[in-house]
Amino acid sequence: MISVADLLTQPRLPGNYFAPDVYVRSDLEMGLLENRQGDRLLALPETLIQAIYAGLEKETGQAARLVLFNCGRWWGKSFHTRFCEQISHYYETPSANLPMAEFLSCLQQCWVTHGWGKLELDQTHQHRGFLIIKIWNSPFARLAPKWEYPVCFLEAGILSSFFSQLTGRELHCIQTSCESLGSDCNRFVLGLPKRLEPAETMITNFDHDAIMQQLCQ
Repeated sequence: MISVADLLTQPRLPGNYFAPDVYVRSDLEMGLLENRQGDRLLALPETLIQAIYAGLEKETGQAARLVLFNCGRWWGKSFHTRFCEQISHYYETPSANLPMAEFLSCLQQCWVTHGWGKLELDQTHQHRGFLIIKIWNSPFARLAPKWEYPVCFLEAGILSSFFSQLTGRELHCIQTSCESLGSDCNRFVLGLPKRLEPAETMITNFDHDAIMQQLCQ
């Protein structure tokens, strides 16, 4: 329970830092988007996302997947740094000291506000060393070409880097289901690279549950 004394000494109670109506600020005359700290934001048109996929596929072929993943890794490292700085400043405590439930809630809110869809963590297989991330309404899955395998390599790279920075261990990430292939959501599996290596060859032949059954044997 919040005491009256706390209300008198604390000027505000922290809310949703990433609430869209206060986090995203625009200047129509200058054509700029900024967050509440004044950092620049970039809006990605649908045609640009489609062009990135098409251009990489044409120029690099099968290597497009690796290029997108590595771009996500680089982006995820910067994203982790900015994210932790923002919530540490807002809550006036180091992000490492925040309760994990609050930290993850901020991540979910941040993901939605940036337009990347709805994110949820599934800890069903955590005792076996795997963490599953579910994402709904991904713009990357919706706008990517219709390949015969999951297409959210950029997001896989982001998640791999973000959780590697968060845990202090080198983690890999693979996508085991994709909205572009008719799945109900995009599922990403995080784990140690050696543990996830067998799944790389199973993605096109097995569904998510079958892959997890093989990995957890």
